[in-house]
Amino acid sequence: MARTEEEKEQLTKLALHLSSRRDAILQSWRQAVEADPRLAAASNLSRSQFNDHIPEVLDAFERDLSAQEPGDKAAASVDQRESAAEHGTHRWQQGYNQREVMCEWSHLQLCLLVELESYAGAHTELAFAVMPVARRALTKLCGEGVIESATRYARLQQVEASGQLRDLEQALAQLNELEQQRALLWREAAHDLRGNLGVVQTAAFGLNKDNVSDAVRDKFLVGLQKGVKSLHALLIELTDLARLEAGLERPNMSSFAVATVVRDLCDNYREIATERGLFLTADGPADLMVSGDPIKVVRIAQNLLINALMYTERGGVAVTWSFENDPAIARWALCIQDTGPGFETSQVNPIAREIQHATEEAQEVEEKNGSVSETGDPAPTLNSLSSHQLTRRPRREGIGLTIVKRLCELLDASIELQTSPGEGTTFRISFPINY
Repeated sequence: MARTEEEKEQLTKLALHLSSRRDAILQSWRQAVEADPRLAAASNLSRSQFNDHIPEVLDAFERDLSAQEPGDKAAASVDQRESAAEHGTHRWQQGYNQREVMCEWSHLQLCLLVELESYAGAHTELAFAVMPVARRALTKLCGEGVIESATRYARLQQVEASGQLRDLEQALAQLNELEQQRALLWREAAHDLRGNLGVVQTAAFGLNKDNVSDAVRDKFLVGLQKGVKSLHALLIELTDLARLEAGLERPNMSSFAVATVVRDLCDNYREIATERGLFLTADGPADLMVSGDPIKVVRIAQNLLINALMYTERGGVAVTWSFENDPAIARWALCIQDTGPGFETSQVNPIAREIQHATEEAQEVEEKNGSVSETGDPAPTLNSLSSHQLTRRPRREGIGLTIVKRLCELLDASIELQTSPGEGTTFRISFPINY
């Protein structure tokens, strides 16, 4: 049904009113979310992190209300969907589960509905069709927001699954290689025993290879040991991931000194770094006391540290921690920086690519809004000292990063990734100081 000029003018005034009430609407929304006991992650976000892409969603909603032409209305609807999808991405990055995102949209719809009803009560001269049009637009806004968020979540879950599948395929190939090494070792042992022990003739046949030196034999034995160790580590990681996916892990909160747990972790891996000719430094305030689960914090740092050491050929890894002074909420950050080759987006594991994409999008939103990040500047990277042509890729990277992401969700922590060729790689995890 075509709108009258009076209705168009009144809808435009309504859109302007909503724009003038933007800060109050966002504040009311946050208060409603914080009062909801089902939503724990929101209370640990700063104002800009919490609002995220929602101001852009509201801009598109207001343009939709005041649109005079069908093309303008269609463009506003597209902007609504795109902003809602990106909001879903960053809630994933910030540790939300899908149910929490849906609940947030419900609270936003109720806050906007209250604002519309208040406006209608104060403007009794409104044409009869104005408020039904506004309510339908609001229902469409929040309905599409829920749909786009759910769709984005499903895609991200598929990305995680594909990374895990790739790692399992690598593990299978490694197992086949191990079996081939074992078969060759048995053939070599059978050659040495043939003619001396007839009772082991069948076994000796498996090692029937001439001129096998001790050095070659030792090489196969070392490879066998490494393969068994690698498979053992993979099984542990798969068990950890299964427990996280099944919801069997729970935070065990206590107060702890960050410097103590991080330095102890680095001390355990310093010998490995030294053997490879790499430095491993740990630096941060000695008096930073936080609330959290120290064991899970160590597991996050350990997974990232292992990957950093495996990627880096020359230079080393710097582990730092710091207090992030935010006027809204206190947080602390853990950074793992390496002098590895860095990488293009096309080279990385799918879940790493999504983390990097979410990090870049969050920074673009802050820059677009003209605000400085309330959780600190983007995590810096170290200059690369390694070859930019990777000769090897760490195995189990996808499983390790998925474990890190799941642990971050468990601890209401956000994860950022900064990398580019020639600039090394930095992971930064931002934790609440208190829960």
